[in-house]
Amino acid sequence: MFFTSDNCGPMHPNVRAAVLAADEGFMPSYGDDPIMDVVRGQIRDLFGTPDASVYLVATGTAANALGLATITKPWETVFCTPLAHINVDECHAPEFYTGGAKLSLVGPGDKMTPDALEKKILSWGKGDVHTSQRGPMQITQVTEMGRLYTLEELKALTSVARRYGLRSFMDGARFANAVAALGCTAREMTVEAGIDALSFGGTKNGCAGVEAVVFFEPEHAWEFELRRKRGAHLFSKHRYLSAQMQGYLAEGTWLKASAQANANAARLVQGLRGVTGLEFVEEPEANMIFATLPRHAHQTLKAGGAQYGLWGDLEGDPDERLMMRMVCDWSMPHAMIDDFLDLARGLK
Repeated sequence: MFFTSDNCGPMHPNVRAAVLAADEGFMPSYGDDPIMDVVRGQIRDLFGTPDASVYLVATGTAANALGLATITKPWETVFCTPLAHINVDECHAPEFYTGGAKLSLVGPGDKMTPDALEKKILSWGKGDVHTSQRGPMQITQVTEMGRLYTLEELKALTSVARRYGLRSFMDGARFANAVAALGCTAREMTVEAGIDALSFGGTKNGCAGVEAVVFFEPEHAWEFELRRKRGAHLFSKHRYLSAQMQGYLAEGTWLKASAQANANAARLVQGLRGVTGLEFVEEPEANMIFATLPRHAHQTLKAGGAQYGLWGDLEGDPDERLMMRMVCDWSMPHAMIDDFLDLARGLK
């Protein structure tokens, strides 16, 4: 019963097949492989942007940090939420790769509002040499608490950013889950919503380790290439990154896999609604679930073999409520979900 993270699932068969097909003979290195030409076309078609610059890296941290660094000057500040991955989970990689740019936190949690963003932007006086200068806005879709920005919310936020001449960057580690949940297109959630650049995740949704960085303004291409090389993230045998992304995008695998992950989470949520003492922290909207249970309930679940994220220690006041995070991926068998629910329904 493994619900710790969608990072922990296997490769999708279509991705595995593409990697094996690429593992024959010789190909040019460092991104000059012919498979990358196919991937570039696939992503441009997906977003309806024939001039977009498309690059691959192996980790989400590299995608976010290098992507942001390309559109952020060292003396600028990036506007993000307190729970943004770039603030709490990337060991200052964004600050490192931007050359010291600051992060300005907007709002209290995982989602920002247009009013809060504007207020934070205005808190940095424009043109004052003694302070940070205003830089891009960064948002995460799906958010770190498993929630979604609607298309209207995205447009409202990017409109504020553009009003002050700022770019908008999307952390799309679970981009596919968001598209599947909203029932929109990739273009509607980015280009048409005012997003300038994004990390397009693959690792959490059936790839072994690949993320795309996409700039809808091609002027950033050369700088990103230099930053990727200087940051030691340009793969020599790049074809294995290219092949993963090719298999991920072919035949709509990226969207089918995320829809299945979301459906698995919905099955789990439906069952959890009947579990004694469980309270959802946020209403689940994609493939992540945050809820609380008393410590004694967590002790029972963990003793029964359930694995999931837990905020707090198992030892202590048995009635203290602790938050849990459960994540479903595309490969999760229904039997595993049902086994967990059988265990949870026995809680008292």
